[in-house]
Amino acid sequence: MWWSLVVAAMVVLAAARGATAAVACSPVQLSSCVSAIRSATQPSKLCCAKIKEQRPCLCQYMKNPALKPYVNTPNARKVASTCGTPFPKC
Repeated sequence: MWWSLVVAAMVVLAAARGATAAVACSPVQLSSCVSAIRSATQPSKLCCAKIKEQRPCLCQYMKNPALKPYVNTPNARKVASTCGTPFPKC
């Protein structure tokens, strides 16, 4: 019985740790990519880091009518590709 409580506590702690590691979706995090997306210039290292970080959120951004014109463009896809981050299929 004692071991089952220890195992249960470890599972809860592991789940809590995983929850804190989840990405906070915030399109503002991609502001360092605006110039690369608008003018088709090389993305900065910061932009690439943010694209990789925010990749799980890209489908959510594309479903947002206010963000779709910026995120779902050929230049945005090119920036993601240049950064080595494949665009998700939503």
